[in-house]
This record gives sequence, C-alpha cells and structure tokens, in this order.
Amino acid sequence: MIVDGVKIYAEGLENFTEEEAKNYVDYVRERVENPLTFLEIKMCDDGKVDLNYKTQGEKFERIRRITGYLTGDLNSWNDAKRSEEQERVKHNVLM
Repeated sequence: MIVDGVKIYAEGLENFTEEEAKNYVDYVRERVENPLTFLEIKMCDDGKVDLNYKTQGEKFERIRRITGYLTGDLNSWNDAKRSEEQERVKHNVLM
C-alpha cells in the first residue's frame, strides 16, 4: 500500500485500512525531519505496535580539517597550501 507517497508494509494487523496507515504516516512525520519514504508497521506479541521507517538521505558538504583549516574544497587555497596538503601523510581507517 502507498499512502501520501510512503510505501507501507503492515504485518500482523487484520483489516488494516488506508486511514489507519495515514495516521501512522502522520505520527512518524511529526517526529522526523527528512521526508519519509518507507514505513513498516508490525503488531508485537504484547499488543504494542513496532514502527520501522526510512527517510530520504540529506545532502551535505564534506568538510575536512587540514593543516589547521576547516575547508570543503581546496579551490581558494594558494599553491603553497595545496602543495602542503598533497605532501601530508594520509592514514587509512581500519574497521
């Protein structure tokens, strides 16, 4: 079911209506900032409802701290600073 552009998946709810789905969508939208894309509604053994949802990602600009400066890109740097950035030791992150 799709309600207001949100894909709905309901599990364990008999006679689940579109109006009920809309109420759950509104409930979640009040609590999240990004646009809602997916909502899973699952009836638990204790009679409560479990809500799992996905929202659209948010665009961001990468900011790095290089040689004492916070920067998104190196376009405004002079040649000496660019050379300093290229010569620095870059470490890998182990996971």
